[in-house]
Amino acid sequence: MLRPIRALAAAAAVLALVSACNSASNSTSPGTPGGAAGNARGVTADAIKVGGIVSMTSASGYSKKDTDLGARARYLRANAEGGINGREVDYIGAEDDGQDPAKNLAAARKLVQQDKVFAVSPMSSVTFSGADFLEREKVPTFGWGTLPSFCGPRYIYGFNGCLVPSPGGTLNQTWPEGIGQILGGARGKSVAIIANDSDAGKFGIRTFQQGFASAGFKVAYAKASVPGTAVPSDWSAYVKEILGSDDGGAPDAVVSVMQTPNNIGLFTALKRGGYKGLLSDPTDYDPGLLAKDATKQALDGVHVLLQFEPFESANPKMAQFKADIKAAAGGQDVPLNMHMLTGYMSADLFVSIAGKAGKELTVESFQAAAQGFSDTATLVGDRAEPKGQKESFGCGALVQLRNGAYEVSVPFKCYEPIPFK
Repeated sequence: MLRPIRALAAAAAVLALVSACNSASNSTSPGTPGGAAGNARGVTADAIKVGGIVSMTSASGYSKKDTDLGARARYLRANAEGGINGREVDYIGAEDDGQDPAKNLAAARKLVQQDKVFAVSPMSSVTFSGADFLEREKVPTFGWGTLPSFCGPRYIYGFNGCLVPSPGGTLNQTWPEGIGQILGGARGKSVAIIANDSDAGKFGIRTFQQGFASAGFKVAYAKASVPGTAVPSDWSAYVKEILGSDDGGAPDAVVSVMQTPNNIGLFTALKRGGYKGLLSDPTDYDPGLLAKDATKQALDGVHVLLQFEPFESANPKMAQFKADIKAAAGGQDVPLNMHMLTGYMSADLFVSIAGKAGKELTVESFQAAAQGFSDTATLVGDRAEPKGQKESFGCGALVQLRNGAYEVSVPFKCYEPIPFK
């Protein structure tokens, strides 16, 4: 049975207590977090309890709340098809971390110590301070691998692999290769990369700077300089730097590694400053953004990076995704967005691995199944573990917002990743 998210509201008052509490009496033993064989935490004879952590709210107003709907849609279909080896997924919904590190850790503790979940899927936030706790407690955790915590730990999985590896890993080249195709080749072309002044932003600059350079671009500008706590009211200083970054001239492309509110401000200011080059970001694939004329105008012409099949794809698995979302939304047609798909594919990877773990589901049997897991032709390409804990699956596409609608500008394709140095 799936419980609606609002059923968790009564637990909100105890979050502060949970976040401060880490005693042995409130946690499973580090040596046996999944319990003895046949008695795994969150697993009964007929159900597997799963929860999520999602930034439903944030200081900037940006929300990933539909990640929860996407996960719910996939679990509903799993249950309709008989569950996982006869067990239903008891999805208790997602905790809201508000993009706050303290709340992220508190949510992780609550799900494990109070709710006794077997797995956390999805985990979608720009912060993942609960990663060390979940790894220590041996909780299988699934989300978008855009944070370093998805690269290396044994129990944490990115639904499309590890996107921010440590040295020795690999980098996904979808973005630079795709932009290179749009520009007619990367050689002789320049790019400016801008991100928030945060750990995630600095790491993003480091990885994409290497990726674009490897593809043949001249990286004229690469700074994590935009405050991460509030959207600037004046973008003129950033625009001036960017427009003069290529030996006094404007770069051929501006790549923003930021969220929608920042992108709207930056792209609007660049256009007003006379910029005519290519604009791109990884977050603004959301038909809901088209409801407001100002937002639609600000993002018009922008190429958005996707690491999954576009909604416009004719792939039958995309048709299945759309049908599952409609069912989870009570039969209503709702505007699709990338958050739905990140939640859906996080849940899908969990369901797929758990199915291979067999009837005797424990953390140990789950991990054993993950070690030899692989499948092909999913909405994120070919998947394999533990490969995905060290490198990206290497696939993606670009879509462009034109005249109020998204169009595929670079079709979904898998690219050979490059070594990360």
